[in-house]
Amino acid sequence: MATDAPPPSTEQHQLPSTEEFTAVQQSAEFGELRRSYRNFAFPLTVGFIAWYLLYVLLSNFAGDFMGTKLFGNINVAFVLGIAQFITTFLIAWWYSRHAAAKLDPKAEAIKSRMEGGA
Repeated sequence: MATDAPPPSTEQHQLPSTEEFTAVQQSAEFGELRRSYRNFAFPLTVGFIAWYLLYVLLSNFAGDFMGTKLFGNINVAFVLGIAQFITTFLIAWWYSRHAAAKLDPKAEAIKSRMEGGA
């Protein structure tokens, strides 16, 4: 079976030294990458954990409220449980977009500079 892919490169890449890694870690560019990640991930994580704990606490201590029928056999607990799944997928989608737009370009610039020795 023939492929059109070129053969793997036999060129040896030199790995950055410990000093180069330390310099990049202390750079403003790397600090901005970390700050951009933290400013997005930490508030969403705290918010989602609070939302999840609210659901658990309501399930344990507000059984009458959670058992309130909304329509047919659908109650508040079911709707909030489904909302947990929806929230999870929305956060994953939102993070994917954030990473592609803000984190990946910064990380790729750092990576290419480290690998290129520039």
